[in-house]
Amino acid sequence: MDIDTVRESWTNRTGEYSPAYYAHYGPNETSSVIRDILDRNFCPDASVLELGCGSGRHLSHLADHGFEDLSGVDIDPEAFDTMRETYPDLADAGTFRCGPIEEVVTEFDDGQFDAVYSVETLQHLHPDVEWVFGEAARVTDGVLVTAEIEGPTPDSPSSDPDVNYVDEETPLYYRDWNRVFTSLGLVEVDVVRGDRDTTRTFRASD
Repeated sequence: MDIDTVRESWTNRTGEYSPAYYAHYGPNETSSVIRDILDRNFCPDASVLELGCGSGRHLSHLADHGFEDLSGVDIDPEAFDTMRETYPDLADAGTFRCGPIEEVVTEFDDGQFDAVYSVETLQHLHPDVEWVFGEAARVTDGVLVTAEIEGPTPDSPSSDPDVNYVDEETPLYYRDWNRVFTSLGLVEVDVVRGDRDTTRTFRASD
């Protein structure tokens, strides 16, 4: 599957896994795991960026627990319409950019954010743009957190060790996130394994 097809599958997504779908369910266990990590490492005025923020359920959870400087990137314009309807305070207070991660993240300064995180987002980036992982590390001044699916789950329809498909059409690429980010100079400092996701915390090296 080529990069344009992958982008299109997320740009105009409706139904399952759409911004409205996630807004309906709201914050979840992963939201709490992300918050706990940030609470341990930062004060509420820390600058935080979510890559693939969708309608903002994880960021809204952070805002509800005192975090103030929140930013997000998402490829789907509908995500921000849903955010304004579901989390209006977040939409007003946060800073958001609509576009592919690989196009937006290059515009950020080195170390611009104290914390950068993704939740089941980096796993969908096409292999042609894997260079964006280096950009995510570049803009991180403190910690980078990945909450991603790292391999087939018991209910996975595919036994391929490298890729699975959501709805039989949207690829999910299994990656070794420890290897990816330690090779870019970050240091892994914590791992939390859930039923689906593995949440890894990396610290930017001095």
